[in-house]
Amino acid sequence: MIASNKAAGGGIAAPFPHLSVEGVTLQYKTKEHLVTACYRVDFNVLKSDRFVLLGPSGCGKSTLLKAIGGYMKPVEGKITLKGKEIGKPGPDRMMVFQEFDQLLPWKTVKQNVTFALTASGRLNAKAADERAMQYIEKVNLGKFADSYPHMLSGGMKARVAIARGMAMEPDILLMDEPFAALDALTRRKMQDELLQLWEGTKFTILFVTHSIPEAVKIGNRILLLTPHPGEVKGELNSNGSDHPDPKTGETLSERIHKLLFADEVEEAVHD
Repeated sequence: MIASNKAAGGGIAAPFPHLSVEGVTLQYKTKEHLVTACYRVDFNVLKSDRFVLLGPSGCGKSTLLKAIGGYMKPVEGKITLKGKEIGKPGPDRMMVFQEFDQLLPWKTVKQNVTFALTASGRLNAKAADERAMQYIEKVNLGKFADSYPHMLSGGMKARVAIARGMAMEPDILLMDEPFAALDALTRRKMQDELLQLWEGTKFTILFVTHSIPEAVKIGNRILLLTPHPGEVKGELNSNGSDHPDPKTGETLSERIHKLLFADEVEEAVHD
């Protein structure tokens, strides 16, 4: 169930946001410049959403994810999770990156998953082992629990990273292009497996990608960001399919492409 507030008049208001990003501007320094990654971005993620941030490289998607993770502070605006402003990293937000070298090479699959649980102090060793195996089984790696990362394929490493994030049972799972380094067939398989996992527990996902087909497949809500600096271009709903609209004949992918690149198309027409 999605939590909701009652309106002042006694009716039911809009669902209460699980994660709220309000007027957020993010900047970082290089040796020569102060770079504005995104500018006054607003969006809300509801509980159990599969919310996708979609836009071209350099639009601030990953930077937004880092700020939500608590690794950098906005220069403007605020980010809240379950009504509490985010100020630092915490186990209520777990991140899965596209590079699977984040796995500790000297630890087995099970040890990689249990490490976060014990290091955070959430569980003792025995409870951590039990929780780890529960999620390792969920990602179909039970037979590989005692294997080391170098013995696994890219897709299997991706599953370990997802299992580790889910085992913490965070309020939101932050996924930064987690399948970008995989080949096309493995990437498609991992997308299917992620959706199957979500069907089982309805955990909240904030997913970053620059792939329109991936956004349409993974997300139930898709936020479009403009090129650098990232600003909100629009938000669309998706049911995971890309069939043509019976009224317009336009697929969701075509609509997204048009919205993202409308300015470039218009400029080309006028040149």
